[in-house]
Amino acid sequence: MQRRSFLKQSGLLTAGALSLSQLDVFAGAPQKAINPFGVQLYSTRDILPKDPKGVMTQLAQMGYKQFESYSGPQGFLWGMEPKEIKSFLDDMGVKMISTHFDINKDLDKSIDMANGAGLSYLLCPYIGPQKTFDDWKKIADKFNSVGEQVTKGGLKFGYHNHDYSFKPLEGKIPQEYLLANTDPKNVMFELDLCWIDVAGQDPVAHLQKYGKRYELCHIKDYKKENGKPVQNDLGKGNVDFKKTLRTAMDNGMKYFIVEQEEYPESVMGSMKNDAEYMKKLTV
Repeated sequence: MQRRSFLKQSGLLTAGALSLSQLDVFAGAPQKAINPFGVQLYSTRDILPKDPKGVMTQLAQMGYKQFESYSGPQGFLWGMEPKEIKSFLDDMGVKMISTHFDINKDLDKSIDMANGAGLSYLLCPYIGPQKTFDDWKKIADKFNSVGEQVTKGGLKFGYHNHDYSFKPLEGKIPQEYLLANTDPKNVMFELDLCWIDVAGQDPVAHLQKYGKRYELCHIKDYKKENGKPVQNDLGKGNVDFKKTLRTAMDNGMKYFIVEQEEYPESVMGSMKNDAEYMKKLTV
């Protein structure tokens, strides 16, 4: 009550003033910009395969300094040899830090290519909803096995969530099961800030509890239309980026990666808008 009395005397706790929870956010460390920030190349999947170097060059010019790739029609290095793409990106001041890849296809080759191109992470992007926790146990076992092999190869392995792993099953949250039943030495996680929100879970509370297991996050915005999530340019949706990203930063998040899969006008128009939003954002 002493704190409340002080706030009243200071004129801070008045009608329309900041709530105590908001004050807690601002009472912490100074606001920080997120620099550098990256982009998941899947955001440009409709145009990237036709001109990989051209699209990557445009993204670099917009201000994206980190790329996360995915396994496209030419592989996650887009038809280039590892040293070639590393040199190409180095010349633009960009680093490819990670890629989404198929954990069931030629793991040794993926590890070798990722190492040669200077990547740090190999990430499983999608497994689909599972029917029972016995199925999730098999997934956790698979992640531990793949993670051990990736770790021995000098890289880090992780899992990128969708909404289904945050939806309750048999009274439990599958994502929490994966966190509890995978070895932190070999398995880390990438948090999609859109999909955890779509599932109705609190990303701030989740990060406060499990944040040390997450090293990368996807920054993605959406609104619900007719009960379905529809993605939009950053800042035009429902995700509370300031509070969520500050919590992520305070709990050890290392990489902040923009991703957008639906576009109000055009792919590169949205990518430019998102980059401008990230440049101005402080958390």
